[in-house]
Amino acid sequence: MVKYPVLFVHGAGFRDKTFGFLNYWGRIPKLFKDYEIEVFFGGTDAWGTIEENAEIIKEKIITILKTNKTEKVNIIAHSRGGLEARYLISSMNMDYAVASLTTISTPHYGVKIMNIATDLPSILYKFISIFVNLWYRILGDKKPDFFTSSRQLSKKYMIEFNKKNSNKENIYYQSYASMMKYFFSDLIFIFLHPLIFIFDGDNDGLCPVESAKWGEYKGTITTKGVFGISHCGILDFYRINYKGVNIPDLYLNIAKDLSEKGF
Repeated sequence: MVKYPVLFVHGAGFRDKTFGFLNYWGRIPKLFKDYEIEVFFGGTDAWGTIEENAEIIKEKIITILKTNKTEKVNIIAHSRGGLEARYLISSMNMDYAVASLTTISTPHYGVKIMNIATDLPSILYKFISIFVNLWYRILGDKKPDFFTSSRQLSKKYMIEFNKKNSNKENIYYQSYASMMKYFFSDLIFIFLHPLIFIFDGDNDGLCPVESAKWGEYKGTITTKGVFGISHCGILDFYRINYKGVNIPDLYLNIAKDLSEKGF
């Protein structure tokens, strides 16, 4: 269907697979394979820094180009994965190997409440990070750095990041946002959603809608019912069908659209 294979890049706090079977991308990869779309995964660390994870993605792309005899890849990235992909393209000069970048709920302009986290005493933050890093090493991370990578999601950090990582003219950029309608839409984000709403307005429990807009903005994904779609829901993480939105089909339509554009 698409000219170039698809590389999925996951966001912060998770891996493509956890404990070898918990699939971050739900039913989406299988649907792509059913339509004979070549699918690959970034294999990045859950709490690696943007720079370290971009190196992992770079090596993955180089391998794909060699083994699959293709010139480029289409990247579909969720959350912080979109920032890693942008860094890869702009700061690591890998734009020659990327045809398109589709970001899903990526905080391109940061999250304001993360500014508060950056103002916490560094000693306390680093102490907490020791335990987070230890746990994620057990889960498979090679270079977890919770202290640095979590702070990279702040609005303060993203102001400088965007100055250094502007779009490349030869790449097609498009973006989507997801949105919870009420704080109880997803219990994982029951506390974060209202906090982010106070500072940034509509959000999906982690990423503000306005922060997700980058390149050609394709729209805000939510349900026709009262709940909406959370930061995890937009991934088909829960493998459930939402009222008015079929998540796997949403991604398949992204692939179809890329195909029509020649990618």
